[in-house]
Amino acid sequence: MMYKYLALIILAICFGPANSEPNAKQLVAVCAGCHGAEGVSMLPSFPNLAGQGKQYLHKQLLDVRDGRREIPSMMGLLDNMSDKELLIIAEFYGGKKRQLGFAKPDLVEMGRSIYRSGIPRKRIAACASCHSPNGIGNGPARFPLLAGQWEEYTVTQLRAFQRGERKNDGDSQMMRGVAKDLTEIEMEAVASYLRGLR
Repeated sequence: MMYKYLALIILAICFGPANSEPNAKQLVAVCAGCHGAEGVSMLPSFPNLAGQGKQYLHKQLLDVRDGRREIPSMMGLLDNMSDKELLIIAEFYGGKKRQLGFAKPDLVEMGRSIYRSGIPRKRIAACASCHSPNGIGNGPARFPLLAGQWEEYTVTQLRAFQRGERKNDGDSQMMRGVAKDLTEIEMEAVASYLRGLR
């Protein structure tokens, strides 16, 4: 009789509510194909997620799942995930070491100027005012980490904001306002600067 109770206790421990909690490694397995197992993408068209602020990343995941941000390569991947599971994914990648890159020497000065000072004649604010001088972002405000991000991905996002294809920057339309008057070379310069920012 005692063995039956012991067996029931072991089964309860193994299969009870505590172990039904989502496992981060299981949840991110589907993400790793594009974003890397540690959040460092091997392809510059997919963003690095390592070190990204969890509040920002959680919001982006919710926006994708709920249709506020359209990313064709992610269609359907998050549909059955709960808010909590998406938070676990955000926390997992937020805790990883971010990747550092290098800027293109010929674009550094222009990129630095735009990032740190904006473009006053176009009324474009300095990127650093929201994303911090060293590009680590502002977690509580949900402004993302940009330092070390792939140039191609950053330029693609700036273009999407500029064209109004990406609209999940809130009612203020902050990023759409910043990107609308940037030229292609200005986007490339700031993206290159960010890639090498430490």
